[in-house]
Parts: sequence; structure tokens; C-alpha cells
Amino acid sequence: MTASAPGRRPELAGLRRPLGAGALGPPLARLGVVLAVVDEIDSTNAELVRLARGVRGSTGLPVPTDRGAAVMPPGGVPASPASDPVDELAGELASDPVVVLVAERQSAGRGRMDRSWQSAVGAGLMVSVLVRPAVATRWLGWLPLVVGTSLVRTLRSYARLPAVLKWPNDLQVDGEKLGGILVELAPGPGVPPAAVIGFGLNVTALADELPERSTSLLLRDVEPALLDRGRLLTALLTDLVGAISRWEQAPDGARGEYREVCTTLGRLVRVELPDGTSVRGTATDVDEFGRLVVDGRAFSAADVIHLR
Repeated sequence: MTASAPGRRPELAGLRRPLGAGALGPPLARLGVVLAVVDEIDSTNAELVRLARGVRGSTGLPVPTDRGAAVMPPGGVPASPASDPVDELAGELASDPVVVLVAERQSAGRGRMDRSWQSAVGAGLMVSVLVRPAVATRWLGWLPLVVGTSLVRTLRSYARLPAVLKWPNDLQVDGEKLGGILVELAPGPGVPPAAVIGFGLNVTALADELPERSTSLLLRDVEPALLDRGRLLTALLTDLVGAISRWEQAPDGARGEYREVCTTLGRLVRVELPDGTSVRGTATDVDEFGRLVVDGRAFSAADVIHLR
């Protein structure tokens, strides 16, 4: 199904009003969230990785005390420097805020596989979240999938959309991309590694503002009142904070929840690997590391094409 003009077209100028941290602050503060909204930045993820390294930026957000950084491929074991497992850290994180940065424009926004992510000003949400998950290192590869599951749940309940995930964490509706997720790690000695969760979501983008086979909440005919980005962001972060907390308490429960929303499972797929080769087969499962299992072989860093 391709994007089509909605049955109603609210006035875009009203829907694309700038986000303001002031109105969002009180409800998010109750979640333990510290928020900043900026007009423009190179990348919200890059800025929070810098903060996690101890580099103070211009956003006014707090600077954690750790150093170092690494990238975690979604759906697999994190490709990070060697670090000690983290097994009993929930109590240590009680006072750590969840740091959130939102930008109206990114000059160097990135998605999975180092692709660019662009959005017209006011037409989407470009958000990064800095957290310290209190889980053992072996579970960290599940974080992108936990995030994807949470966003799907919110889109289904808040916007009443039949959202699903294409492995590992592309947000889709009827085969069209609605949003994407990128998670990076910034580990440091003696503390839980910081994780930077970045997600982009198309809210009021029009068809000519989007890549092929992409869509937005507006194009999916979502009720105009639900297109308010502040209201939507509050709903997304509320579920996300709760989802991460539940995952910390029972990390092995994420696998079943993810399977329920992953539309890749059971499909004939082509797995395109970073070395340029590809594998064709049936996606049957996600393993204990969040890797996609295709005809008995597990993949962590790859592009997946649905063939039927």
C-alpha cells in the first residue's frame, strides 16, 4: 500500500508549530526526564554521545561523568570495547535522570547502516534519549528491539495505527516506513554504560517530503488532535521509560513481546550483508541475542528485504 492523500488535510502551519520544552517539562519531569529542545544541531544522537563522553555542549543538558564511546548494531551483541558485566545496578540508577534531546532540524542526522535521516522542520520528531540500562552486558543488544516494541505499542494505542516492526526496528504501517531507531553505547569505567537511543518519526510529512515507500501519521489519516507533536512525544516517552524499567527487571521477557510485533517472522526474506553478499530464506525467529534467524543461520547486522 502506498502513501496517499488523507481524507482530511488539517492546516499544516498549525500542526507544525515549534516544540517548546516549557510545556513538555512538567509531565516529563514526573517520569524523571530532563528535556532540551533545540532549533538545529548536527545530530541529536551525536550530541548525547558527546555528553556521555563528558563533553559539554550548548543544550544545557547535564554531563555524565563517564568517558568512551562505541556503536551497538541493533539486533545483536554490542560491538563495544571490553567491559565488565553489569548484573546488580538497579539501585545505583535510582537518581540518574533520563536525558532527552529533541531537534527541529538535523544537519547530519543518521539512521541504521550509517544512512542519513532528514525531516522537514516541524514535520516529524527527531529525538535522542540518554539512559543507563541496569542490565547485564549480554542483554544490551536487546535495547533497540525493546525501544521498537515500545514505539509500536504507543502508535497502536495513541494513534490507533496497525504499526509493526520490520527486523530489527523499522517502524512500518502496511509495508511503508513510519520511523526508525538507532542505538549507540557510550560505556565508561566503573558505571553502567550509557546508551543513546535515537528515533525519528514522520508526523505531518507529505508524500513529496518523504522517500519512497514511506508514510506519516498525517498520510495515514490520524485524527488531527493526535498530530500534536508535544502530546505525541509525551506519550512515546512515557511508554519508553516504563518499557526500559520493565526490561531491566526482567530482560528475558523482551523476546516474546518483540516476536508479537515483528512482521518479518514467517516471511521469505533476502538478507543483504555488509560485505555485499546476500542470503535468501525464511525468517523463523529471533534468538536470545535479538539476531534474526533465517533457515537456521543468525544475522545481527544486515538489511532485510521482505519477498512476500
